[in-house]
Amino acid sequence: MATLVVVGSQWGDEGKGKIVDILTEDAGLVARYQGGHNAGHTVVIEESEFVLHLIPSGILHAQKQCLIGNGVVIDPAALIEEVDDIEKRNLDLKGRFYISRNAHLIMPYHLALEKGSENSLGDGKIGTTGRGIGPAYTDKMARMGLRVGDLLHPDLFEQKLRANLQHYNTVIRALYHQEPLRAEPILQAFVRHTERMRPWIADTSLLVHNAMIRGEHILCEGAQGTLLDIDHGTYPFVTSSSATAGGACTGLGFGPGRVDHVLGVVKAYTTRVGSGPFPSEVQGALDEKFRSIGKEFGASTGRPRRCGWFDAVVVRYAARVNGLNSAALTKLDVLDTFDPIPICTGYRHKGTLLSDFPTDLSILEECEPVYEEAPGWTTSTIGLTEFDALPQRAQDYVRRLEDLIQTPFSLISTGPARTQTIRVCDPYR
Repeated sequence: MATLVVVGSQWGDEGKGKIVDILTEDAGLVARYQGGHNAGHTVVIEESEFVLHLIPSGILHAQKQCLIGNGVVIDPAALIEEVDDIEKRNLDLKGRFYISRNAHLIMPYHLALEKGSENSLGDGKIGTTGRGIGPAYTDKMARMGLRVGDLLHPDLFEQKLRANLQHYNTVIRALYHQEPLRAEPILQAFVRHTERMRPWIADTSLLVHNAMIRGEHILCEGAQGTLLDIDHGTYPFVTSSSATAGGACTGLGFGPGRVDHVLGVVKAYTTRVGSGPFPSEVQGALDEKFRSIGKEFGASTGRPRRCGWFDAVVVRYAARVNGLNSAALTKLDVLDTFDPIPICTGYRHKGTLLSDFPTDLSILEECEPVYEEAPGWTTSTIGLTEFDALPQRAQDYVRRLEDLIQTPFSLISTGPARTQTIRVCDPYR
């Protein structure tokens, strides 16, 4: 039995969905531990593409048990829509999908608050998705949140809802000049949501514990990436939850001694969505080339991603704060036509060379990337399944990245499909 935690090692969008889908083959339980439906994990199976936002990517394997832990914030309407989409594709979720009764709910006033706040910031916008994730986590920490378990107690749910509306309608009117929200339509909608969600609600920490006792492999799926972590990311241009490996323990309810392997998903170049510093970012035609070949548009929002060269400083930092045991390299094939291929190996700040990632945002914003160049291989790697089948220069590029991030690759993706993967070693063993 092994408990494997999968984390994003850059600014998210590294391809975690595909990696989790592959690793589900040997897992007994797949569990999502943080974030909301602002995450988008894309999985390609044969000719079909699935985009998942809340439900773990492992759900696409029939008979596999999947759950959403207490560290996730849930918009019931978004969750039900996602379930409906999966079931329309002839995948049965009955008896194998659960959500934590302690997960917090995203309420309509959270959306109004986030949109109002973003609009008020002008040029200083964080770049959120406007889906209420941040305010839901704010309520969680302020002990004002509504949880999934509250849905099972209608009187208590209504009492809490009315109290929160009384508070937040004042903010919505005074600060954001929006119409106040009424309790009755919200209550009616959540009554319908509750009837649909009732069979899924469970003590998911206990489900994880029991799977461990049975000796099953546990696969813990994170959303976003290390540089978007609320504590360790490029604050304030971050998400509102713990996207690093430690979030798996708090977001699912087990101790750190249970973690056997932490796998970081790493894109062969770098992207980020939204505002914030990005030292290795490229502009113009090069940016468009990355975006076109790599299909670099947000799976949740469709927003174009900012693109840049591989930043070893970022991934080395991610390896340190997550304690990575191995990494999965994705989208190697996107680089097939690039020559040369710069690699960011350090930063220069006011004449000083930095090899470690600066956590001070004011310093990071002033950093210039220091590059070394690797020769391109200028031939297709799409679909290769053996490392030795890669062009020599592609092999050299992969080995150089391993040296720079001080972490070995256990998986290498050479295309979006399950089969387009090089399996170097088994992270469960």
